[in-house]
Amino acid sequence: MTIDSVRGAPATAATAEPEPVRLLTPEGERVDHPDYPLELTADDVRALYRDLVITRRIDLEAVALTRQGELGLWASLLGQEAAQIGSGRACTEHDMVFPTYREHGVAWCRDVNPLNLLGLFRGVNHGGWDPAEHGFHLYTVVIGSQTLHATGYAMGIQRDGVLGSPSAGAAIAYFGDGATSQGDVNEAFVFASVFNAPIVFFCQNNQWAISEPLEKQSRIPLYKRAQGYGFPGVRVDGNDVFACLAVTRKALEAARTGQGPMLIEAYTYRMGAHTTTDDPTRYRMKAEEESWKLKDPIERVKAYLTRGDLADAAFFDGVEADAKDVAAELRKGCLAMPDPEPLSMFEHVYAERHPLMTEEQEKFAAYLASFEEEVAS
Repeated sequence: MTIDSVRGAPATAATAEPEPVRLLTPEGERVDHPDYPLELTADDVRALYRDLVITRRIDLEAVALTRQGELGLWASLLGQEAAQIGSGRACTEHDMVFPTYREHGVAWCRDVNPLNLLGLFRGVNHGGWDPAEHGFHLYTVVIGSQTLHATGYAMGIQRDGVLGSPSAGAAIAYFGDGATSQGDVNEAFVFASVFNAPIVFFCQNNQWAISEPLEKQSRIPLYKRAQGYGFPGVRVDGNDVFACLAVTRKALEAARTGQGPMLIEAYTYRMGAHTTTDDPTRYRMKAEEESWKLKDPIERVKAYLTRGDLADAAFFDGVEADAKDVAAELRKGCLAMPDPEPLSMFEHVYAERHPLMTEEQEKFAAYLASFEEEVAS
């Protein structure tokens, strides 16, 4: 036995990366998979393409607004559109989504107004949408904590006794590769497995946990971690919207019928910075980014539509025009957002008014009033 000189652990032979589930090649060629059949009409594919383009345009507009000082921060999804649109469109009205702070594409699929997303990053609201109405929980900034929330919600579905019925739903929790190192995620895996909860864990493996590469987070493919907890896992091409749709749809259907949890590892790449405060040029090579550009999720769907004569130039121009209009409305709405009243920070903290919160609010109100007194004098 040899010893790994870096980690001090038994050395293991290098293993080839597993082939992910793929239904659309980077060149736009449709392929089949025996476990994940998918029937899509031309209208379905065109709708997915439109989702992808508009989602990317929303993201780029938000980045620009941040650079211009209109948002305090933004977490870009650039490069991860297929993973989000594919999985988001697999959800039904009965499912509940638990996002991180980057699931702008899933939010689009759940009919959340993009302006509400900007309000959170502009600091004028706590999210601005009703999770129950959209089946889409508020963004979670604490890494991995939403997986526990989602597991608890799934256990609640189980106890409602609706699994297997037409009204049955499931929970789906989104997180990144870095979050798999968090205790909360592993605890969620334990509870979900032991209680056979109706939940899908959707890991967007974008290769980087801020500046930490994947190889420093795990010595095995992330989807294989599910085996240790006693439930299935699968790796899907995260830049293939068809595959992400098919795999997530099957996993959610299994969860809704009482077959328990599943881990999906969407193998993709974060083309932009972790957030707008990050500079990825400090820790990764340009050549790596260029290689992933060849796997662009939008271009492969465009190639499929083009080679199959399923869309013409007028269609593509129309989608670009729609995306431009969405971005223009987004910018207009963002700039028109009023600053919140300072005392509004005390609202929506507790379901019922808490005595300590009331005391703090009164003290802060008096503090604000003191400035008015100084001006008057």
